[in-house]
Amino acid sequence: MLGLNRSRAVPYEIVAIGTSAGGVKALVTVLGALPADFPVPLVIVQHLDPHHDTVLAEILDRRSPLRVKLAEPGEVAAGGVAYLAPPDRHLLVAPGGKLVLSKGDKVRFVRPSADLLFESVAEVYGPTALFCVLTGTGFDGSKGAKAAMSHGGTVVAEDPSTAEFKGMPQAVANAVAVDLMLPLKDIAGALVALTDGTRSL
Repeated sequence: MLGLNRSRAVPYEIVAIGTSAGGVKALVTVLGALPADFPVPLVIVQHLDPHHDTVLAEILDRRSPLRVKLAEPGEVAAGGVAYLAPPDRHLLVAPGGKLVLSKGDKVRFVRPSADLLFESVAEVYGPTALFCVLTGTGFDGSKGAKAAMSHGGTVVAEDPSTAEFKGMPQAVANAVAVDLMLPLKDIAGALVALTDGTRSL
């Protein structure tokens, strides 16, 4: 689905991704197809077991040209790096691209929360932010997508009909008029084209 034919006055500065069940495979597909010189940072919420450390960042780092790492509090998000929320911590972005980790209350039973990440990115980056929701169960990301749209951001969703788990992308599609709805295999190409300005909405 294509959203409004919007002309862009400003380039994108960040990509925020939310995913849950089936997300590891989806992230391998998306991050693995992005170039090492991807011009903006990516901040990612993947729902993880809160009681165990994760090696997901290392797995994704080996399978992507990008640098992929667990987010650390206080670091400033840089282009060409994907920052993954650690288990049992909300990931937020503050002004200047500063990363914040929080042990605040769970949102819709999850921590980290894509909703909180999206809301913080929308507040800081407004129309220069890209938001992407991939496979997952539940509704996480739908409230954040509303915040994204209200601040002029662009929302991309995996096509629920092709997603391994359609709950999250379908909830986002029900909540807002997404700008792009694409099969998983086409999402990385769209992110590249949008951030380098060769694709407009």
